[in-house]
Amino acid sequence: MAHTKSSGTSKLGRDSQSKRLGIKLSGGQVAIPGNIIVRQRGSRYSAGLGVRKGGDDTIYATSSGKVNYKTRRKKNFDGTTRSIKVVSIV
Repeated sequence: MAHTKSSGTSKLGRDSQSKRLGIKLSGGQVAIPGNIIVRQRGSRYSAGLGVRKGGDDTIYATSSGKVNYKTRRKKNFDGTTRSIKVVSIV
């Protein structure tokens, strides 16, 4: 008896397409309202002034200006602090 499945089936070809996540506009570049600045899953970057976070956590510009990245300390609910990355439009 044959120990392999009949031809026509394949175990390959099930890889998902890449989602093209990451930073789309770097610091100092000019953004206009509606420009996507960061595509992300979760909240790796937080929204600052002049930007908003979409339903899929994408950060986009709401005003025109230069993109600015900075890190700042944020206090957690239990009193500990952590550093977060904030994206804003200057």
